[in-house]
Amino acid sequence: MKVKLEIDSDASEDELIIKAKNISPEMEQLYRKLQNIEHEDQIECFKDNVSYYLPLNKILFFETDAKQVILHTQDRACLDKHKLYELENILGAGFMRISKSTIINLDQIYGLTRSISDCKIQFHDTYKTVYASRRYYKELRMRLDERRS
Repeated sequence: MKVKLEIDSDASEDELIIKAKNISPEMEQLYRKLQNIEHEDQIECFKDNVSYYLPLNKILFFETDAKQVILHTQDRACLDKHKLYELENILGAGFMRISKSTIINLDQIYGLTRSISDCKIQFHDTYKTVYASRRYYKELRMRLDERRS
């Protein structure tokens, strides 16, 4: 990847342009990080007829239960209006589906406990846990290794 900086004293405002041959996960992640500098991404959820706007970095995971999507943070759970497949497209590289019914925030993972049939995922400073199915485990390990290196 080539990086180039041009200084133009006649420019009316700062502008950052990313030119890419195609959209790769790295480009998407860079784009999202640059967008977050200006405003923190938020998602709307509902609990007891109240709308909450939560920053994406506070979300531990999304799960389905009784045909509803539930968003979990360290200390709360509330309903989300999206379907899981819609969230996969909205959330980007920091989130990943780990089973048919769960999407996790990769940045919030504290520990993995592998067993024969699945993988238990623990999060920072909370009792909440989820399980990754065998089908998604290999990709999960690969994504975590990429993020940690």
